[in-house]
Amino acid sequence: MGDDLPPDELNHAPTAGLHFGFPYFHGNQIPDPKFAAGKNPAEFVPCAQALGPHVAALGMRFYTGTQFPEKYHNGIFIAEHGSWNRSSKIGYRITMVTLDDTRPAAYETFADGFIKNNTVFGRPVDLEILDDGSMLLSDDFSHAIYRITWAP
Repeated sequence: MGDDLPPDELNHAPTAGLHFGFPYFHGNQIPDPKFAAGKNPAEFVPCAQALGPHVAALGMRFYTGTQFPEKYHNGIFIAEHGSWNRSSKIGYRITMVTLDDTRPAAYETFADGFIKNNTVFGRPVDLEILDDGSMLLSDDFSHAIYRITWAP
């Protein structure tokens, strides 16, 4: 659908059996050119938060630790593996979705530096929150696991 469509998405599934539209609709009810014909977007649950287009959001964790400042508590950290099919690469970072109760309030970059001038240095895959509140990040490009800690 091009460089800027469709966005990756974060969905909220408080009950079983919800249908978020794929393959008929993407992101915020963007119709798929091949599969949307005859489908009503109102039949599907829209995404809770549109992410960047083609960022390849793979791993996701709620921050349940206490090491990071309070603004990160109960937020959602997302490992964005990065685009491969875009003329200008994006993703290659960790983002965070801040929640207001159960609804996304903000989507922002938490850690980056895995790409510079379209040259890839790392590709985040998944996250794990440790008992001490630090975070592990796996990277399948650098074949590394990083430990992220917070120091005042």
